[in-house]
Amino acid sequence: MEEYTREPCPWRIVDDCGGAFTMGCIGGAIFQSIKGFRNAPSGINRRLLGSLAAIKQRSPIIAGNFAVWGGMFSTIDCTLVHLRRKEDPWNGIISGAATGGILAARNGLPAMAGSAIIGGVLLALIEGVGILFTRLSAEQFKQVNPILEDPSQLGMPQQNVY
Repeated sequence: MEEYTREPCPWRIVDDCGGAFTMGCIGGAIFQSIKGFRNAPSGINRRLLGSLAAIKQRSPIIAGNFAVWGGMFSTIDCTLVHLRRKEDPWNGIISGAATGGILAARNGLPAMAGSAIIGGVLLALIEGVGILFTRLSAEQFKQVNPILEDPSQLGMPQQNVY
């Protein structure tokens, strides 16, 4: 089984920023196409043109916002890896909280604190689910101790003791 390894830190920032931009572009296009279709005047041609116009107007903005979030998150994550000298789930949780707080800084301290808490909680949930899946998938590859196995389950004849 091949282990997935992430890029080294300077390249990870660019990689995550590009991945977030792509995800924002695709998700924004899907969401804006539905929104543009619903808000356009009646008639299939007008609705399709309204959908296309909404995609062209808003999808790049959404993609850019996602890219800013992904780039900032990765930058903070790499900084924490460098400062703490270890990669663990705490880096992601702290990075999510810091990113949420920094991006909400223009709205004042209460909004900053609320966004930091939400960012930290969301990343804690994501990290927790990742750890859970890792443990569940590791269970299927666990070695079985042959001493503890029941010989009757292996199809071996049982010896009768009188």
